[in-house]
Amino acid sequence: MADGHVSNGSDEEDDSENNCYQYELKGFLSKWTNYIHGWQRRYIVLKDGTLSYYKSEQETGFGCRGAISLFKATIKPHEFDECRFDVSVNDCVWYLRAESAEDRQYWIDILEAFKVDRVQVESGYGSENSLKRHGSAISLASNTISTASASRGLVLKEKLAEMETYKDILCNQMKTLQGYFDTCADSTGNKPQGENELVKAAVDFRGEALTFRETTAAMLSNLQQCLDAVGQRDDVWRKRLEREVDKRKQLEQALLGTRKHPSLGPDLEEGPHNTLNEDEFYDAVETGLDKLEEEAMLRERLKQPNIPRQSLTARPNQHRLWPQVIQVTGEQIHYAKLGVGEVEKGGWQLFAEEGEMKMYRREEEVNGLVVDPLKACHVVKGVTGREMCHYFFSPQYRHEWESTVEQMTVVETIREDTLVFHQVHKRVWPTSQRDALFWSHMTRVPDPQDRDAGDIWVVVNNSLSDKENKDYQGQVKSSSKYVRIHLTVCMLCQTIITPPADGASVTRDNITCKITYCSQVNPGGWVPASALRAVYKREYPKFLKRFTGYVIGQTQDKPIMF
Repeated sequence: MADGHVSNGSDEEDDSENNCYQYELKGFLSKWTNYIHGWQRRYIVLKDGTLSYYKSEQETGFGCRGAISLFKATIKPHEFDECRFDVSVNDCVWYLRAESAEDRQYWIDILEAFKVDRVQVESGYGSENSLKRHGSAISLASNTISTASASRGLVLKEKLAEMETYKDILCNQMKTLQGYFDTCADSTGNKPQGENELVKAAVDFRGEALTFRETTAAMLSNLQQCLDAVGQRDDVWRKRLEREVDKRKQLEQALLGTRKHPSLGPDLEEGPHNTLNEDEFYDAVETGLDKLEEEAMLRERLKQPNIPRQSLTARPNQHRLWPQVIQVTGEQIHYAKLGVGEVEKGGWQLFAEEGEMKMYRREEEVNGLVVDPLKACHVVKGVTGREMCHYFFSPQYRHEWESTVEQMTVVETIREDTLVFHQVHKRVWPTSQRDALFWSHMTRVPDPQDRDAGDIWVVVNNSLSDKENKDYQGQVKSSSKYVRIHLTVCMLCQTIITPPADGASVTRDNITCKITYCSQVNPGGWVPASALRAVYKREYPKFLKRFTGYVIGQTQDKPIMF
């Protein structure tokens, strides 16, 4: 069977309560995610009575995305789509789709078999009332059919096929009994051989009468099971219809609310009362991020974006933001130079480590929003600290390494090394679209007391306050649908040079850059804390690797910038 593997132990009779848990089924199915992203390929696993799903087979060791108990679940094939079937427990419904009708029936048979085995283990059906207690060869054959069908949990269609077998057995038994009655009638006609034939037929009659009774009982039992299955299916359809009617009413109410408040649009999904649980929310966000990365790989690189600039401020030290720039930059430099162990105890936790890169975080929330401070340490060979900061600061390169930025504008140039940016980030369903207004400052850190520490450059980004935002209302084309991000980011890069042994000139092989990246971001709006933490655990290491790889590629054939 395509993409599937199943095992259920032995076919022999097993009265252990754990017999029904021997079923294991693994394979790929398409699972309905939402109306935006539709069907997504997922890895489905049946084990220990639980049906779980993962994004891929490699994720099975990191915990499932969702799970339901199969014992109380209802498995229903779709009426019109021959490849689709639904698994539901109360109001939780998984919409699944196989690659073919045969694959769908294969999955349904195994899932139903598990349920039937569990019911039989708890009820004791098929043990004391088994037809194999009788000595007739026909009864033994019928019992074999009954036991095999019960152990495999045949669905209603196969139960009806079993009824057809019972019918053939009854017809044969009826012929035997009719022959006995004919013999009895002949014996009353005073035929010489009638008495011997009657005695011989009487012996067969006892066995056939016994098998006739047991076959009839088994057939009536099967009929009762069929009636129960039909009744349960009617109940499931009725409950499903009621749920569909309720969902239709809720959807109509939501659409009516959207018409009354058109500015909210699809962002009604974001909020503490949204209909998605945290796993589904994270699944939707992760899928959206994957698509953004695919778009970034296919999009033609923007070499020279149209960045409007104002004229240079003649006296930057008199600018209203300049005191804040100097103060925050100094604080962030001091904060970045502190080692992880030198910061307050009980805070930093290592959450990612790959080669020379180590990333630490502290769990903090403000008004229910995750604002975990982040500190990353990384070592890159072949580039200088000034080159790293130059590409991180300069607006003409930002679209090339930042795939989440949709629009970027330099709204004010305080001076060549200090700019005010407005960025609009791409919308990742089901979150609202975000924007940020911040100043960015690049500078060389004054020579440290230790002359061997190397050349140090730093870029600091810091969001403007609500009061300062008003100064740029005429220059920032903002929208009420955007949720404002508040951030403080510091990238401190230290150049370490290893002098060549032969006194030759320094090349990129002699240069190492030590990077310290610190950030604290308040995303605004509302996103589940667990989903947001899962996203940045995935995205921050990828961002640092992507950015450093981009700088190495840009500088490898260019003169060294000290």
